[in-house]
Amino acid sequence: MEKAKVYFTDFRTQAFGDGLPTKLKKLMRRAGVGEIDMDGKFVAIKMHFGEMGNISYLRPNYARAVADLVRELGGKPFLTDCNTLYPGSRKNALEHLYCAWENGFTPLTAGCPVIIADGLKGTDDVAVPVAGGECIHEAKIGRAIMDADVFISLTHFKGHEATGFGGAIKNIGMGCGSRAGKKDQHNSGKPTIDPALCRGCRRCARECANDGLVFDEAARKMRVDLDHCVGCGRCLGACNFDAISFQDGNAVGELNRRMAEYAKAVVDGRPQFHVSLVVDVSPNCDCHGENDAPILPNIGMFASFDALALDQACVDACLAAQPMPGSQLTDNMSRPDFVDHHDHFRNSRPESEWRSCLEHAEKIGLGTRSYELIRV
Repeated sequence: MEKAKVYFTDFRTQAFGDGLPTKLKKLMRRAGVGEIDMDGKFVAIKMHFGEMGNISYLRPNYARAVADLVRELGGKPFLTDCNTLYPGSRKNALEHLYCAWENGFTPLTAGCPVIIADGLKGTDDVAVPVAGGECIHEAKIGRAIMDADVFISLTHFKGHEATGFGGAIKNIGMGCGSRAGKKDQHNSGKPTIDPALCRGCRRCARECANDGLVFDEAARKMRVDLDHCVGCGRCLGACNFDAISFQDGNAVGELNRRMAEYAKAVVDGRPQFHVSLVVDVSPNCDCHGENDAPILPNIGMFASFDALALDQACVDACLAAQPMPGSQLTDNMSRPDFVDHHDHFRNSRPESEWRSCLEHAEKIGLGTRSYELIRV
């Protein structure tokens, strides 16, 4: 496979010159986004709206720049994400929208609607075949994402406590999975029900097609029948009281491979374009309700038609950067028992691992890790 082209620009601006949103639009145009036929097409812009309390997520100004450019090209843009697997402020569409609005993502600020792709309770998904998938044969993807004609990812590139970093593949693969799809990636097991939180409403039983849930009449609580439960995760979205949960059960390598296969399901055979901003590189995911000091300096904006090449270019740029003083990374590096992994993300989170994701993504044909970096 020939090298993919990855376009790059830094965050420098001149006084009285163009601002960063305009610079982002110029980068996207130079990278060839105008080659995509968007005339009259629905264009999904997949991004992360940030958890409540977290302020390291991408500012709405960047989303506005992408949406404006899509409209200039004749498209009908919308910002989108899917509900989270875990309890938090984004586990259903109502709370997710309130969170997005509070963090600044409204039709007025972003210049387009915000749509939660997997519906009210995270159950509105589509089974999408994974060509060449080794772990996943059908991915459960938010319906609105698959209904779109064109797919654009807008990613905040940062650290992650399990997968080393959160880049385009994670934004696409994990982010576009419905609640059941996220469960597919995180856990191959079966749910547990907390009797202290269960209200005995039986809503979850209506979603179960396998007799995997049994109501205990004496206790007025629901319980899991492990002999019949298939671990599909449909009950998770049905519970309004966070009584049903799946513990993260898959090892990081397995999680990475499943995530890559989910990303392939989303982008296969459709017009796509990807943007990553290496800015406010927090050590943990934007799903946290807080954010620690950046571990690396702001590096720049990257764009490509190839999500895998984009991730490789971003991580290479990060590994070449100097750690930020006073961060989790430099704190770890100053410890007497520090073991140097020659990898800023593993040095920040030694239990994390990212290489298996990129290796598997290339193996299944998501893209290429070989790229040509073109500075704009």
